[in-house]
Amino acid sequence: MIVDIYTHILPDAFFREMSRVSPRLENIGARLRGVKKLFDLDLRFAEMDELGDYRQIVSLPNPPLEDIAQGEIAQQLSRVANDAMAELCARHPDRFPAFVAALSLDDVDAALREAERAITTLGARGIQVFTNIAGHPLDEPRFAPVFAMMAEHDLPIWLHPARTASMPDYASEQKSRFEMWWCFGWPYETTVAMALLVFAGVFDRHPGLKVVTHHLGGGMIPFFDGRIGPGMEVLGARTSDEDYSAILPSLKRPHLDYFRDFYADTAMFGGQYGLPCGLAFFGAERVVFATDAPLGPIGKTITTIDALGLDPVVRAKIMVGNAERLMKMTFG
Repeated sequence: MIVDIYTHILPDAFFREMSRVSPRLENIGARLRGVKKLFDLDLRFAEMDELGDYRQIVSLPNPPLEDIAQGEIAQQLSRVANDAMAELCARHPDRFPAFVAALSLDDVDAALREAERAITTLGARGIQVFTNIAGHPLDEPRFAPVFAMMAEHDLPIWLHPARTASMPDYASEQKSRFEMWWCFGWPYETTVAMALLVFAGVFDRHPGLKVVTHHLGGGMIPFFDGRIGPGMEVLGARTSDEDYSAILPSLKRPHLDYFRDFYADTAMFGGQYGLPCGLAFFGAERVVFATDAPLGPIGKTITTIDALGLDPVVRAKIMVGNAERLMKMTFG
């Protein structure tokens, strides 16, 4: 059995509501509708059938709801999305055993109410949060109740990168070129968001908090463990206009240890070199199978994992066991 813990879907009800309330997103909508497996279940199921006992945990794709609308309109979008995903899971439990709740953190109190409804009434097994909320970092105090709530529920937060071409790579540019904002920007976004949560003490306040990072911890954390670990031991030495001297002493453990508290998925677009590095860093207990389907390849990801020659017990943990433990479900 394979449980793909991070896949995306675009329910028709949500797409229609998104198009109605935010017509300026016509270009984004056209791009999303161009990926037919996001909404065409026949195409999606045909691919899944080729993979044997393979199931998907579904969530909304990019863009974040906070970038689509604000206020009550954004909250309405989240409700429509969650109702639609819950309905899909109810109709196709052998395909979609669970979904990840969509939220708009534009209004944190309203988002908490929707998260509670999605989890307790609709059966969501966690929530999706983006690496920044309309340009605001996740360590802002107003977002703290979100992490507290999910720690109390003991369910995961799926952390998805969010960055657009409007964030240039150089000060002289108006926008990011050649889609660097996606190729390298998304891993950077994820890495920075993870670091902010660590340095803000979120894991000290909520030991055991479950955060699933897309693309194997952003794809950067395992490779740059030296820069993050020993390199950041002198945090503040490179900064003259702010005092960071109290940050590391305020943490209860060495800062690099916290990065291993994250869960990391295998959605690496079939890349073969990052997986061994990520598995060595996070350990078999914290790596979960995911493909980013239908935006990422399923077959290539499975082939890359099989090429590692993993012990069958380790492979079973990655492909299904860790997902069961994370979401407190049994897929057998």
